[in-house]
Amino acid sequence: MTKRIVVALGGNAILTKDSSAEAQQAAVLSTAQQLTSFLKDGDTQLIITHGNGPQVGNLVLQQLSGSTEKNPAMPLHTVGAMTQGEIGFWMENALNKAFAAKNMDEDVATIVTRTLVDAHDPAFQNATKPIGPFYTEAEVADITKQHPDWDIVEDAGRGYRRVVPSPKPISIVEADVIKKMVNDGITLIAAGGGGIPVIKENNEFIGVDAVIDKDFSAAKLAELVDADELVVLTAVKNIFVNFNTPEQKALTTVTLAQAQEYLAEGQFAAGSMKPKIEAAMSFVKLTGKKAVITSLDNVTGYLEDGLGTIIVP
Repeated sequence: MTKRIVVALGGNAILTKDSSAEAQQAAVLSTAQQLTSFLKDGDTQLIITHGNGPQVGNLVLQQLSGSTEKNPAMPLHTVGAMTQGEIGFWMENALNKAFAAKNMDEDVATIVTRTLVDAHDPAFQNATKPIGPFYTEAEVADITKQHPDWDIVEDAGRGYRRVVPSPKPISIVEADVIKKMVNDGITLIAAGGGGIPVIKENNEFIGVDAVIDKDFSAAKLAELVDADELVVLTAVKNIFVNFNTPEQKALTTVTLAQAQEYLAEGQFAAGSMKPKIEAAMSFVKLTGKKAVITSLDNVTGYLEDGLGTIIVP
């Protein structure tokens, strides 16, 4: 029986300390080699989503640095579309190479994807989504002087970053097209960077300046395309409760109710694990199917031995 799986790739799947195209493509190739494990038995339809926070932020900076009156910088939503194409291109090439190395005959495509949001989402009044490079505390004053309209915040002890609005997804505009494509056996890269945020007015889709959390978009996409599983790949094999304390415990299989209790206790950091847990819980609650949170290098461990954090109804 064919399974349909939506995989949400974390930033470690693409990002390196070297932000050159060559370095990022090398990281994507390593990721693609791991992803082939989902398809090795020929019984899985795979939809891959990914983040774009560092790439979209860096491209905004490049746009601004070369902006002129006759050649103005593109708005954030359009830059999001540009990075969908950029990362999709890298991932297509990497998957083709990884499939060829294992003599796997798989078609791969990227679809530029729009994500519908509510124009009145309170997130537009409260920027929280980090994009672009990290800054040191010493650099913040200069950055703020250059870009007084930016919101700069400390990001989980790792430095300072620009933050932008991050509304919740209502729907994925291309969901039906995506479903048709995976039914035709295409391994699909979709909803990159959470999708291009759009609102709908008078039967017209209009881009808005924001970046949607890719895990929430992946959960919404998985719901809409009737996926059997949502797999969120991050930097750790398991989620922990009581992290960095003597009572630290790795979560293996947990129920939706147990996950809700841990969430209410404040067990998960808002800037890192909390949105992943919330997105996974949303998918499980709305579909009655399971969601998995584990590391990219544990894909085989999950597929063969069920290792990782698995949230069940």
